[in-house]
Amino acid sequence: MGSSKFARFVTTALFASFLGSAAAMADDMNDPFRQPALDALKGKTIAYLPISAGFDLAQAWGGVTKLGADRHGMNFSVQDPNWNTDAMAQAFTSLIADHPDVIVTQNPDLQSLARLLKQANAEGIYVIQVNMQGAVQTDAFVGPDFIAMGEQEANLMIKACGKDSGKSGKISIVQGVLTGGVSYYQVQGIMNVLKDHPEIEVVSSQAADWDASKARAITETVLQQHPDLCGVIDVWDGQGIGTGAAIKQAGKQGQVYFLTSGGGAQSMCDGLADGTYSAAINYNAEGMGRDIFTAISTLLQAKQEPGAFKAQIYSPTRLMTKDDVKPGTCWDPEQYAKLLR
Repeated sequence: MGSSKFARFVTTALFASFLGSAAAMADDMNDPFRQPALDALKGKTIAYLPISAGFDLAQAWGGVTKLGADRHGMNFSVQDPNWNTDAMAQAFTSLIADHPDVIVTQNPDLQSLARLLKQANAEGIYVIQVNMQGAVQTDAFVGPDFIAMGEQEANLMIKACGKDSGKSGKISIVQGVLTGGVSYYQVQGIMNVLKDHPEIEVVSSQAADWDASKARAITETVLQQHPDLCGVIDVWDGQGIGTGAAIKQAGKQGQVYFLTSGGGAQSMCDGLADGTYSAAINYNAEGMGRDIFTAISTLLQAKQEPGAFKAQIYSPTRLMTKDDVKPGTCWDPEQYAKLLR
């Protein structure tokens, strides 16, 4: 064989070998882990039971979770007890009988659903608690670390109203439901810090039961009794609208340091922009919705017995003031509300 023919032979053989290797490589590059992950989700059922489906936080959690369910060929249902604890317990009981793969719920308080949470796990249903954790730990909790948030709020109040501020040191706390996780743990965090700061006096700590009109009435009374009030912490910006209205009506907006927290809906940005809130801690309800679906995906792929593994998934927070408000900083609840209708 001549040298030129030999060279062509070698080239052809090498090319054929390359094509064979490329074909084998293409087979090897198929992701062997993707399909089992998708199969673990497809056809599974998620039941969503917040304390109400009609407010911004629940709309974001449920809407983002539903988007994930739709994308993966899952079934998604929502029930709305509309702030009625008895109706919520009845709905939870019915869900256990229906036996969805996952229940995503928001406790109205620490105890009301405790027995049902345990029962759902015992009957082979994964349970994810959102935002307000009950007394029983289930497969996952997704929400802020409210004790840490309360400690942050207390330190902000010390800065605004403490001994170097030249202010009275008097503050008011407007709670939601006293035994609801948002209030219970947030106030625990606040008092963890304030016990070492006697210069701060809590002149009022009352429950508004998530009702803006009650929050307004409480704050109106406190301001009448303590016209030198320095600061107010309202544990949720949804009811904080009423607290802010009372401060504004008393002519104290900009004088009383008003701190609240919430999931970052457009109403939070609006309240910061118009001076209703001095500052707000945003725990990003959209991000919580993503974390809920991530927890669901992880549990279904792991295939452990419900209740065998328990995780606390704490949402990151961001302290915001008027200067942080830009177009697109906050989200529109309507985009998620329509997904739940």
